[in-house]
Amino acid sequence: MSQPPLTTRAPGKVNLCLLVGAPRADGLHPLVSVVQPVSLADELALAPSGGDRDVVECPGVAGENLALRALAEFRAGTGWDAPPQRLTIAKRIPIAAGMAGGSADAAAALRLAARASGLPIPPELPMRLGADVPVMLGGVRALMTGAGEHVEPLPSAAPLATEPAAAGTPLGLVLVPLAAALAAGAVYRRFDELGAARSPERLERAAALLRSGAPLPDELAVNDLEPAAVDLCPAIAPALAALRAAGAARAMVSGSGPTVFGVAADAPAVAARLRERGYPRALAATAEPAAPPVPPAP
Repeated sequence: MSQPPLTTRAPGKVNLCLLVGAPRADGLHPLVSVVQPVSLADELALAPSGGDRDVVECPGVAGENLALRALAEFRAGTGWDAPPQRLTIAKRIPIAAGMAGGSADAAAALRLAARASGLPIPPELPMRLGADVPVMLGGVRALMTGAGEHVEPLPSAAPLATEPAAAGTPLGLVLVPLAAALAAGAVYRRFDELGAARSPERLERAAALLRSGAPLPDELAVNDLEPAAVDLCPAIAPALAALRAAGAARAMVSGSGPTVFGVAADAPAVAARLRERGYPRALAATAEPAAPPVPPAP
C-alpha cells in the first residue's frame, strides 16, 4: 500500500508595517516589520517519489524552486536519509508579488520534512534560505527584526490601528495583485539610491513600541520600500488610489511589491468594486487565524 502524502498550507503574507535601515556590513538591510499571514495560501503535499532524487512539481512555475532547496538543506543539516521525495505545490499566492510565496513554500517544505522525518528543523536553516523564511515558518502575526532572523510572535488580536472590525473579528484584507513582477533585490537597490533609510535608533524605538502592544500609530503603518517599488512599477500608484477610492483603509504595498493591499471591514464588497473598476485580480482575504504546526526544536 502506498504511503499517503503529508499535506500542509503555506499562507502568503502582507506587511502591516515595513521599516528599513541602511545595509549592514553583510549587505542585508535591518528591518522592523509586523508580518501578517493571510488566508490566501499555497497547498503542499509530500510523498515518496519512486525516483532517484527529490523533485518539486509546481504547475505554472518554471525554474529553480526554493522549496526544493529547502528539502536539500534539511537533508544536509539533519542527516535525513529517507527515500527520494516528491513535493507537489498548488500555487495560489501570486509570484514575485511581495507576498513571500516562495518563502512560504520553503517554510512549508521544512515543516513537512520535519514531520516526515521526526527531526527538528535546524535553527539556522530558515535564514539561510531567505530573510522571509523564518517568519513564514511560524505562520502567525509576528514582529520581524534584524534582517529577518529575529521573529517574535505577536497576539493575533493585537490592538493595531489597522483593524476597524470588532474585537475577535478576523482582520479583513483586500489584495490587489498586479500584472507585473518585481525582484526584491532591485527594489532594495532603488531604496538605497533614494537615501530614505531609517537610523538604528529610529528602528529600535519602533520595535520597542510594537513589542509593547500599543496600537500601531499612523507614522509606523507604512512601507518604506513603497517609493522604490512605485519608481520601478508605476502601475502601483493608481492601484493604491483605486483601493482608497473603493473604501479600503491603510492602502499599502506588500513587501517589495507590486501587490497592494488595504484593510476593510467588508473586504468582499471592496474587492468587488475594484474588479468592476478595472482590477480583475482583486480579492478579499482575512488574517490567517491559526499557525501551521512546527515541530519543536530540541
